[in-house]
Amino acid sequence: MAADAPGTETLSAEQYAALADFRFRLRRFLAFSEAAAARAGLPPQQHQALLTLAGQAGRAPATVGLLAEQLLIAPHTAAELVARMVEGGLLTKTRDAEDRRRSVLALTPRAEALLGSLTAAHLEELRGLAPALAEALSGPAAR
Repeated sequence: MAADAPGTETLSAEQYAALADFRFRLRRFLAFSEAAAARAGLPPQQHQALLTLAGQAGRAPATVGLLAEQLLIAPHTAAELVARMVEGGLLTKTRDAEDRRRSVLALTPRAEALLGSLTAAHLEELRGLAPALAEALSGPAAR
């Protein structure tokens, strides 16, 4: 193995294995999520957008900018995503009463129903995955 960079420690095979296992389990969850969204008729990015916007209820205004930030995409990409979702009947877009330059996004009843069933499936998947993730993060190999 290469020499350690200044200020770093030598990592054990167990630590590498713990990180590899953690990443594998995360990737399996993401693959599950994409497949579940596809079965519901949603592209994965639209599912992520719905989840992000639903998670903002009562917090920051649900805007294109917020969506771009949370999904780690460019603002123009988020605007295109929102346009497709409005056209597909998943979102509404209205002018903000306080700042007319800004649009506020909201889930439609159809989107809420889709997201509800997807979220229930995701929570069930996470219940099964949580112990293994916790072990990878806190077990002796992670130290």
